[in-house]
Amino acid sequence: MHIVKAHAFGNDFLLLDEADVPAAIDRAALARATCNRHRGLGGDGLIVYSRVSPLSASMALLNADGSYSEVSGNGVRCLAAWLAHEADLPVAAAITIDTDAGAKVLKLLERRGVAMTFRAAMGTPESLARVSLQVDGRSVDAITMRVGNPQCVVLGEVNEERLQGLASKLAVHPHFAAGTNVELATVEEANRVRILIWERGVGPTEASGTGACAAAVASMAYGGAERDVMVVSPGGEQRVEWRDEGLFLTGSAEIIAVCAWRAPVGR
Repeated sequence: MHIVKAHAFGNDFLLLDEADVPAAIDRAALARATCNRHRGLGGDGLIVYSRVSPLSASMALLNADGSYSEVSGNGVRCLAAWLAHEADLPVAAAITIDTDAGAKVLKLLERRGVAMTFRAAMGTPESLARVSLQVDGRSVDAITMRVGNPQCVVLGEVNEERLQGLASKLAVHPHFAAGTNVELATVEEANRVRILIWERGVGPTEASGTGACAAAVASMAYGGAERDVMVVSPGGEQRVEWRDEGLFLTGSAEIIAVCAWRAPVGR
């Protein structure tokens, strides 16, 4: 199987053409094997895609632990970068990626070799709510929503200790039937939000597209941020706009390698 590796600000994904997947293979096991950092290629998730045309594809995403995910903002961008690279698409081309959270349309803004910048229409945040959750006997004020997938944002102090403690526990909190992505976020300026991410089925990640969108929405709705912000994560900065027609996410993605996977899935 030929697998493409790409990343968006360090949030890395493995891309596999549906046509190359053996019919009887255990896809969850394949995701765990290929995404393994030491015995595989390493990745935060495995995307199995079907090319529809040079400008469109559909995708299914499995997290690094083999669990299901509806969508990834950075994963969608990585796949779009591969499609643009393969078809040698020009700047201003629009690519449509069908996901389990609906179709995402990405406009190619810039090409720098195998690195490409896109502005993606991510849809409208849903079920936005402020809730109080009990963690280790303490009440935590959190903002929950869906940005195609479940999100939980905690505004306030952003540090590694809270990520490993609070965020990791919120990701599997009983309030979230299917688990959730968690972002710790602080509004540094009206147009700048800093985050740390605990990704459902992965753990800490350097960046997250949907996480950046969720943190931006929470900061705009409850933290005094403007409707157009830069969201800063350990891997880099992404721009999030919340307009009447929905959320728009701008950032880059880069192709790293095309690999021939030969190891047994069970390794």
